[in-house]
Amino acid sequence: MDFLALFIIYLLLVLASVVLVCIYSGRKQSFPARGLSCITQVSSFVIPTRLQRATQKVLHRLFHTRSCLFLVLHLALQVAVYGEYTWEIFGYCKEMEFSIHYLLLPYLLLAVNMGFFILCSVINPGIITQSNQESFLKAYAYDGVMFQKSTMCPTCNVEKPARSKHCSVCNNCVHRFDHHCVWVNNCIGAFNTRYFLIYLFTLTAMAANLAIITAAFLIQVVLLSNIMLGSYIDDQGQEHAVEILFLIQHLFLTFPRIVFMLGFVIVLSLVLGAYCCFTLYLALTNQTSNEWYKSRRYECSCCQALQPHDRHIFYRNVYSQGVWVNLKEIFKPPTSSEKKKKT
Repeated sequence: MDFLALFIIYLLLVLASVVLVCIYSGRKQSFPARGLSCITQVSSFVIPTRLQRATQKVLHRLFHTRSCLFLVLHLALQVAVYGEYTWEIFGYCKEMEFSIHYLLLPYLLLAVNMGFFILCSVINPGIITQSNQESFLKAYAYDGVMFQKSTMCPTCNVEKPARSKHCSVCNNCVHRFDHHCVWVNNCIGAFNTRYFLIYLFTLTAMAANLAIITAAFLIQVVLLSNIMLGSYIDDQGQEHAVEILFLIQHLFLTFPRIVFMLGFVIVLSLVLGAYCCFTLYLALTNQTSNEWYKSRRYECSCCQALQPHDRHIFYRNVYSQGVWVNLKEIFKPPTSSEKKKKT
């Protein structure tokens, strides 16, 4: 039971770290951020003020300024996972006569993923300057609700094109702004969204593939050892048939690093899989994360109730032109008057 408690705590820590990253890498006023703000207010009664200020400075430095920390962390996690896979799992699976093509697939996914990771990091996402703003102004029509004509960015001193946003982290206005990704240390905009999609899908496939291979290896170990047909004697001297909890404890004691890695990649696969589905939905409907978040305001009954009855605003996505055209726009983003039908 001590092992089970340790394993549950480990999974909760992994989930908590993922949720914390999702909260702080998103918008400041998102629902999770508001929830975190409430938790912070409650904890302020027991946490010293100096510690609170120091924590806030660290979090601001990590999530609201450009930093290579998450780039290093990203690479360190991949090195750790693939190091364990290469050092132990690959050799064990090869001895058990797993298909060599199946075992090499994670390395192929890693190569593809790293290529698109680099592209996401170094390619200009669509930074708007005074010299190129005219071409961006013609790319999309203003919807009159979320994006208003003749709106100036006070920081960049440029007229904001439709679907653009000023990124406070990069301190630039970005064409078709989606979000700022701390993992690639760059904004995701019109010109690198296609690379980000492939990066995200290959990263999810990597985690899922590693989880499947690792789980298959452990299952094969159990089947070959016939441990499920055996029994064990507890602390009171009573004999029991092998059950799932005992089996997990046995595997953990025998292959601790492999079991820890399996727990990590399973959680990562689930989180990334959910985010992939959301990102694919946005791509198919021609929305950005920024636009999706803003549209929630107009659909929220509480927000509408705060407005006068004769000033209720109803948002309609005017940029969606069908699944095929929407996907085509991701891979060939418009920059001139080739876009878009007027509202």
